[in-house]
This record gives sequence, C-alpha cells and structure tokens, in this order.
Amino acid sequence: MLARDYIADLAAHGRYHFTTDEAVSAIRSTRSAVQGQLRRLKARGVIAEPVRGFNMIVPAEYRSRACLPAEQFIPQLMDLAGEPYYFALLSAAERYGAAHQRPQVVQVMVQRNRAAIACGQVRVQFIARHDLDRMSVNEVNTPRGVARYSTPEVTALELVGYPNHAGGIANVATVLRDLAPEMRAHALAAAARLSPVSWSQRLGYMLERFAESDLAEALMPFVEEQAQSFTPLRRAAPNAGAGRDATWKLIVNVDIEPDE
Repeated sequence: MLARDYIADLAAHGRYHFTTDEAVSAIRSTRSAVQGQLRRLKARGVIAEPVRGFNMIVPAEYRSRACLPAEQFIPQLMDLAGEPYYFALLSAAERYGAAHQRPQVVQVMVQRNRAAIACGQVRVQFIARHDLDRMSVNEVNTPRGVARYSTPEVTALELVGYPNHAGGIANVATVLRDLAPEMRAHALAAAARLSPVSWSQRLGYMLERFAESDLAEALMPFVEEQAQSFTPLRRAAPNAGAGRDATWKLIVNVDIEPDE
C-alpha cells in the first residue's frame, strides 16, 4: 500500500486525521519511506501537518487555504493529546454572532501553555486556563465531528478576564454589546462563581453601561458577597485621579468608547 492509497481509504470512511505512526503501521514500510511519501503529498497540498506527527487530509474545497478550518481538526488534535479544550474569547463570540471584526486567529482555551499553530492560512492561538474543565461549553456539529465552544456567559467573563487577547477593553465592550442577547442571567450568575470576582466587577459595570440589558443584576449578589476591595477597570492603566464606581467597587481608570 502507498500513502496515497492509505489516505484515500481513510477519506472514504469519513476520517480525515491520522498520525504518522498510524500511517507507518498501515502502509507497512520503513518509517523513512513513509515519511518521504507523506512529504510529497504535503508538497502537493493533499495533506497538512499542523503539529509534528499529526496529519490531516485537505479536501479540494480547502486546498486554497492549505488546511482544514480549525474547528475541524483542533478537537481531534486535543483528543489525541488527551487534553480538555474549548474555542474561546473572540472565536466563541464570533460563533454567537458577536464578532465586530473577524478574528485574525482562532483562539482555543487549554489547561497549559501550548505553542501556536500555523497551518496554511489558518492560525491558532492557545490561551491557558488551568480550571477550564469546570467551565460550561456548547457542542457544535462540524463536518468532521463535534467542536466545543465556551458558552456566551463564560465567553463574556473571559473577555474581561483576558482583554489583551480580545483587542483591548474597548473592543471587549463592543463585543459584549452584541453578545448580551445570547446570554442568560442564571447561567451568567453560575459562571461568575467559577471565575475571579474582579471579572464580575468589570463585566457588571460594562454590561450595565454598554449592553442595555438587565444581565448586570445577575452579577450583583456575587460582587456584594465576595468583592473585598476596588479593582481597576484596566489593569495596566494608572489609578491616580481615576473615578470610582461604588456599585461595582471599580476604579474607572480608562474611558471606553465602543465602536458603532
């Protein structure tokens, strides 16, 4: 059997991912010979190798991108690694129709730091959150299986928790305004208790000011119970001379103007 026959058989059975070790075992040739065949298939764009030893078949409709969409291979890659994950931040917001601008990279939450992936035109950034396995997710069907996305409520909290990964605090406010209709108060209250209270302080203030919804009220009991001190709206900005919002125990040390 040749490598091209092996991948044709995989695709015929609806499987588009394989490891180099699996290919060597199935083709029954030397590792160097199999790797040589795989390299030639990669050069022709028939397959891609986003991570060493993990390969994917690239159907004709994705050849111009030289890679499958991230949601069609990240779940399989993380399953192979035995690690939990979910699509997060701006990528999750886009899934819920709340991306003001299409994200330049796909953002994936994982438990520990991982190197970014560049696969053809697809870029994947990993962000570490050690307790992500406690977060609620929604499962989305894809042509290659199921992908996990943080819920709108978890997404909102993480956007204020990781603003540097979300285009800055002003862009977060813009995204939250569009994400709010997808959020539910009881789910937001539950998700808040699994995250730092400072995230709820910032999120409550921003929802109250920019989202034109009653969602902020769901965060108030948690903030009243757990917030022991004032926290800055933007961590990197100076606090001197900044106003204070007593309701959310927030130092309003930056002016936010969401995009229209």
